[in-house]
Amino acid sequence: MTLATMLHALDGQVRVLERHGDLGVAVNAITDDSRVVSPQSLFVAVKGEHVDGHRFIAAALKGGAGALVVQEPVSGISLPFARVEDSRKALGFLGSRFYGDPSNRIRMIGVTGTNGKTTTTYVCKALLEALGRQVGLIGTVGYQIGPTTMPASHTTPGALELQRLLNQMVAAGCTVAVMEVSSHALVQDRTSGCEYDVAVFSNLTQDHLDFHKTMEGYFQAKLRLFTGLAGGAKAKKRAIINVDDPFGHRIVECSPAPVWTYGLKQKADIRAEEVRLSLQGTTFTAATPVGTFPVESHLVGEHNVYNLLAAIGVALHEGATPEHIRQAVGTVLNVPGRFERVMAGQSFTVVVDYAHTEDALVRLLTAAEALKTGRIITVFGCGGDRDRGKRPKMGAAAVRHSDVVILTSDNPRTEDPLVILDQVERGVIEARQERPHVQYRKIADRRQAIEEAVREARGTDMILIAGKGHEDYQIVGTEKLHFDDREVAHNAIRQIGIRV
Repeated sequence: MTLATMLHALDGQVRVLERHGDLGVAVNAITDDSRVVSPQSLFVAVKGEHVDGHRFIAAALKGGAGALVVQEPVSGISLPFARVEDSRKALGFLGSRFYGDPSNRIRMIGVTGTNGKTTTTYVCKALLEALGRQVGLIGTVGYQIGPTTMPASHTTPGALELQRLLNQMVAAGCTVAVMEVSSHALVQDRTSGCEYDVAVFSNLTQDHLDFHKTMEGYFQAKLRLFTGLAGGAKAKKRAIINVDDPFGHRIVECSPAPVWTYGLKQKADIRAEEVRLSLQGTTFTAATPVGTFPVESHLVGEHNVYNLLAAIGVALHEGATPEHIRQAVGTVLNVPGRFERVMAGQSFTVVVDYAHTEDALVRLLTAAEALKTGRIITVFGCGGDRDRGKRPKMGAAAVRHSDVVILTSDNPRTEDPLVILDQVERGVIEARQERPHVQYRKIADRRQAIEEAVREARGTDMILIAGKGHEDYQIVGTEKLHFDDREVAHNAIRQIGIRV
């Protein structure tokens, strides 16, 4: 492929300010990482949040780069190059063209929102596979292409990695890609070069304000997925939006594509009626544009009713029948780290969940409250080097919905774990003015905190271990250490004893 051919992908997307040299030069690889430049590759110098790729042009040349795309003016360069208005945005379009525009050869389902993305994508995958589709999955837990699962570098991978994954999916025979689309990825143009068929909005609550600064900035980032449905080569697009969330109404108003709304409380195109919740699962009647039918799921809690409705909307848009959906929903036994039960022969219930925002924690706790027959013992912490504003709010939420709260470390990263706990404790102290009977402890060591919860539990109590879910590591300082809540809880039950 030539540089000129790749630059055509930028037409109408990113302005090319300058062209230099023979643009007919052949390009056999593309990268924005000077460390992996190979002969005849195209090096794209991206101005990132922390690193400016223009500083590594010399290294790219030394590695044998055959052409460059830059954003800043350069001089003394004999290689063919193009200077563009925004090299970060250009990267995705260039990558898409290099890999044969894979998003135009596969159905693209994008799911965004603060909470529920992972579960929604897993259910979507199951429902679409019931239609006989080959489905690739990209998200927080991992990237799946056929029988192969790869660890996730990010919820939404970098622009070039994403295009490469989509190309691999097409080559493997996938006809649909279901992916979580994070707000960071949208702002950082990691999805540039992707054309979506369906965009799903789950909800929007406080998170990532260390990055987006305000809720409005956070919302505008999410909105990009939906405004991006405008134009393009694909037909039969749709937005599927939770209208029980206040931000959902704004997306409905802005969506250039036809909309199906879903919810439990407000009038919606896809609704759940006669909802019944238990520790064994969830049943409800789905009222949809194609009729009403029963749904029986192993997933637990009202929050999962929303996730199921969103996935049902996707499946219906993609041609599923109510019977397809009814049969396929039951095949989703659990989603890793999402209300995942740990069973080691104990009488009390132990649940591990990824909830790491105030809203997600409240959803988890209220689901537990609806099911409990004993006490709720909540173990959680807040990640370091992330949104500090949510810490006291999460502490208060835990007290409002628990009987015992154990504050501990999440991924403290480069922050002092005790400082983080002190900030969470402020919300705990405030909420205990209304619920003074709630006990709480601070145990910075997460293993010890989980063991303490197991010692505390009796009979029909429920332990909720929140924050890390599927993660099998803990980041302390700059070191990534093996740590799996499920494994630690299981061992604690075995070591401390199984009580009735």
